[in-house]
Amino acid sequence: MSDYTFRFSKSEKRLVAVLIIIPMVLLFIGVYGGLMQTLFRAGIIQSDPFVGGDYYKGLTFHGVLNAIVFTTFFAVAFGNAIIPYSLKKNLNATIAWVAGILMLVGSVVAAIVILIGEATVLYTFYPPLKAHPLFYIGLTLLVVGSWVASANWVPMYLQWRKENEGKKTPLAVVGMFTTFIVWFIATLAVAVEILFMLLPWSLGWIDEINVMLARTLFWFFGHPLVYFWLLPAYVMYYVFMPKMAGGKLYSDMAGRLVFMMFIVFSVPVGTHHQYMDPAISSQWKLLHGIFTFAVALPSLITAFTLAASLEYAGRLKGSKGLFGWMGKLPYFKKENWFFAYMITGLIIFIFGGIGGIINASYQMNTVVHNTAWVPGHFHLTVAGPVMLAFLGGSLYLVGQFLNKEVRLKAWAMLSPYVYTIGLLIMSYGLKIGGLMGMPRRTNTGASYANPDSVLYQADWIPYIDLTVIGGSIMFVGIVMYIISFFTTVFSKSKGSEEDAVVTFPISEPLHDEPATWLRNFKPYIIIAIILIVLSYTPVIYDVLQATYGGSPPFSPDSPVPLR
Repeated sequence: MSDYTFRFSKSEKRLVAVLIIIPMVLLFIGVYGGLMQTLFRAGIIQSDPFVGGDYYKGLTFHGVLNAIVFTTFFAVAFGNAIIPYSLKKNLNATIAWVAGILMLVGSVVAAIVILIGEATVLYTFYPPLKAHPLFYIGLTLLVVGSWVASANWVPMYLQWRKENEGKKTPLAVVGMFTTFIVWFIATLAVAVEILFMLLPWSLGWIDEINVMLARTLFWFFGHPLVYFWLLPAYVMYYVFMPKMAGGKLYSDMAGRLVFMMFIVFSVPVGTHHQYMDPAISSQWKLLHGIFTFAVALPSLITAFTLAASLEYAGRLKGSKGLFGWMGKLPYFKKENWFFAYMITGLIIFIFGGIGGIINASYQMNTVVHNTAWVPGHFHLTVAGPVMLAFLGGSLYLVGQFLNKEVRLKAWAMLSPYVYTIGLLIMSYGLKIGGLMGMPRRTNTGASYANPDSVLYQADWIPYIDLTVIGGSIMFVGIVMYIISFFTTVFSKSKGSEEDAVVTFPISEPLHDEPATWLRNFKPYIIIAIILIVLSYTPVIYDVLQATYGGSPPFSPDSPVPLR
């Protein structure tokens, strides 16, 4: 058997397929909610019929299903596929299924609670907005299920290390373990917030809650969550993309360094989301700002390494001149449709990364804080490289694990280009509108485009129109993808399930770099813990010293406290 094939058990194949297909349905519902938000703000519709006209319910549905549920399911499914494949060892299927069931039950419970209007708290679920206890329980089950799934990989990895002493761990395995190390550290804080603050408060065991402490614990989790989204995409960029382009990975060591840097720098950055919160002293905000700039370094290394890998592929195909290699890449080859998701996501991330630097700067952050600039930025990161890589990966996994040929490949290949055009237009409208003062998250009972709205500004109208145009184009791109995806799911298999062999486009490194100092996670985890203690201990101390009373719950649709 080739090094680039592996025979999964029937149970493993079905598990991966389930973990991809079910959240894909939820994703489409969430994307629909995003379109409704855009149309509402433009005054084209007066309410979202799917959620009973509740603006904030639709916004919560959009954020939770897209940003938390879909991303967590894909990360677990991808790990369940690429780690056994890379290590050539089968999963403990029983544990893997238990993890998947926990995640599925938790997600469905949370979704139902949102749908019936008992968790209108947005994806950030900030107090004093209060949800039904089942919402918090559902999120807890989702997180615990992901912990169980990732713990299931550890014995496989340790056994592989024992059998392959001195060998480098496959880069894909390094990337996925990095993903879940960051996830585990980050979710510890939100677990404390939910289990010891939000859940007792929601159950009525305590009357008030320390809003600032809850916000601080959320952002301990909330910004590393971005890297939990991003890292599986990075795995695909480093491991798949050079091969799909027809070349090799320029530097395997650079990829390993990038993943270790994310372990070190991804967590002690959350306070840059709290620049406007008065309870935290300015020196600690400065410290988190510095770490935020530091976490941009692995992305800059990635940009160089991937560009060099793509240039190498172009040179192999006979390109001439300084930038001639760009014209040799397989942008529009339907048999290489997966590459389209990789390259469009990479292009979008250039713009998203620049916006992140602006958000990390205190002075510039004060200009864009709580404006439409912010969703304009995070749609370029989460809805850009993350979403496109996950969509491409989902279609590839379904084809491989159901032993089916991907259908409508031309549609699948064109979908990310249509989506990218829409995303760039929409984000431009949001960002420029935000710079002109257009707020985010606000429902005035009328759209921003309605002259009767208290928030109406005529200067915003062209940029609101751009968000509608861009959002609608994005939706068309997603519909094209969904049609290809489910046509593939319901198509006839290529052969018997037992005989199917899974294969991935694993890139070979251009150079055999030893990178012995990057073989062990332990030193980087220790450094990360030290930085977290140093950066968050004074922040939490400040918050506890500055906040004495608590807050009763509020509804986003009413200013009256929910006593």
